[in-house]
Amino acid sequence: MAHDFRVWAPGRDRVELVLGARRLPMRRSGGGWWERTVEEAGPGTDYAYALDGGPPRPDPRSPCQPHGPHGPSRLVDHAAFGWSDDTWRGTPLPGAVLYELHVGTFSPDGTFDGAIERLPHLVELGVDAIELMPVAEFPGRRGWGYDGVALFAPHHAYGGPDGLKRLVDACHAHGLGVVLDVVYNHLGPSGNYLPEFGPYFTGRHSTNWGDAVNFDGPGSDEVRALVVDNALMWLRDYHCDGLRLDAVHAIADTSAVHVLERLAEEVAELAAHVRRPLFLIAESDLNDPRFVRSREAGGYGLDAAWADEWHHALHATLTGERSGYYTDFGPLGLLAKALRQAWVYDGAWSPHRGRAHGRSPAGLSGHRFVVCAQNHDQVGNRARGERSSVLMSEGRLRIAAALLLTAPFVPMLFQGEEWGATTPFQYFTDHEDPELGRAVSEGRRREFAAFGWEPEQVPDPQDPATFERSRLDWSERDKEAQAGLLAWHRELIALRRRIPALSDGRLERVRTDHDEDTGLLTVARGPVLVAVNLGATARTVPVPGHGELLAASASGVALRGKDLTLPPDTVAILKD
Repeated sequence: MAHDFRVWAPGRDRVELVLGARRLPMRRSGGGWWERTVEEAGPGTDYAYALDGGPPRPDPRSPCQPHGPHGPSRLVDHAAFGWSDDTWRGTPLPGAVLYELHVGTFSPDGTFDGAIERLPHLVELGVDAIELMPVAEFPGRRGWGYDGVALFAPHHAYGGPDGLKRLVDACHAHGLGVVLDVVYNHLGPSGNYLPEFGPYFTGRHSTNWGDAVNFDGPGSDEVRALVVDNALMWLRDYHCDGLRLDAVHAIADTSAVHVLERLAEEVAELAAHVRRPLFLIAESDLNDPRFVRSREAGGYGLDAAWADEWHHALHATLTGERSGYYTDFGPLGLLAKALRQAWVYDGAWSPHRGRAHGRSPAGLSGHRFVVCAQNHDQVGNRARGERSSVLMSEGRLRIAAALLLTAPFVPMLFQGEEWGATTPFQYFTDHEDPELGRAVSEGRRREFAAFGWEPEQVPDPQDPATFERSRLDWSERDKEAQAGLLAWHRELIALRRRIPALSDGRLERVRTDHDEDTGLLTVARGPVLVAVNLGATARTVPVPGHGELLAASASGVALRGKDLTLPPDTVAILKD
């Protein structure tokens, strides 16, 4: 048994491999890399690197951090895992229904194995793939994962590398794909030792988190390689089906070939090799079609973009909220626009920003957009982490579900949304450094000033109770109201599977009509008509040609001849 240790540390005069109490000198191998072969090392060996005689540091490409981000790294043999998904042929993103979950709060155990126990529920619900919030090693035992620092190591408290592989393998056995949320625009503040190894960050660009990741300055070739290799690892060694790229608008890269374009090229090559679809979803608030246009058309070639504006338009209309970025939304006409093209601001004037924003998505398929009625950001970035179940009536929850699951886009549910979970999803951290923890707590309170929320309304992220409150309560599914909403989601997803027009991504085939005064909204998709009454009184809607009532959100909905009766806060789906 032997292992070749390699680490990139340009600018260092001496690098040592740390194995227990031993420090073994490494040799330069060119390009800023250092090497050392150790005969007695192999899977399970713990190791670290010392730079110029300094303290041991974990490997920037550590595959496992069993003691957290500050401890030694551990070697992993990815080929040793006993996969059983040889017949898995992947999950194409077009037509799919995604389900976002946070490993730590999704199950009582808060682990990869705990999530496996809940997969039968997702199969019965009818979704196609789970989307995991980030699992790369982050400080402490609880957190959202967006402050990860060891990008190649699945979090030790969730179950480490083998735990994630067991979850992916089990998902594939249940016919479910796996999308993993990854963060390449910044690293967390605690346990981030990359700057000690090389120019991983640059002051040439700045972000909300400080200096930007160095994607275009001196030394950036190896930084770009680290990110691309990391993405390929999750898809190749962990058999994930896709990646969601966090906040790509915060990736600063002036290179002729943007790092996202390079990443898309490499993922396409890997997909050809493994002979199954692999995809990349970009989160961005720029409303810029370049992210998802093909490379041949001058784009980056990513497969889809999160369209938060779809959520904002829906949320503002159904709740009446108008603070913060919801200032830009609310009128029924803007919701109708979102239902047609996902992005509301396509070059239009944005009152919240005080300028024109975005660009037209004309020519793009609806399959290029992932939309949702709730997600971790839109719930967790509220002061109290309230879900829509607290902010809307049951009737409006059913309307939100119907508009989401009949949309021409890729719909995504957030854990527990399907039964109207009442447990909040709040922002929680577990920083060991008390000063850092205090800074995070204070910054969190300042962040919500634009929404008019008082500081005392914001739970302390460092308080373990904040995390505990955010766990799903699975017993809620058995309550009458929750069981009815769950059945409604199952019915809608089954309908989406049965009616081809509902998974059709051709946006030119979407027609909407609305009346701001009455609150009536209709969406026509080929032979299917979705009719919504958001008004305070019952309304009769003429629906000539649509003679079959496929689904209704309440018993008071009635189709008589060519007229549809809609009580307040109801939705009906019809077919001609």
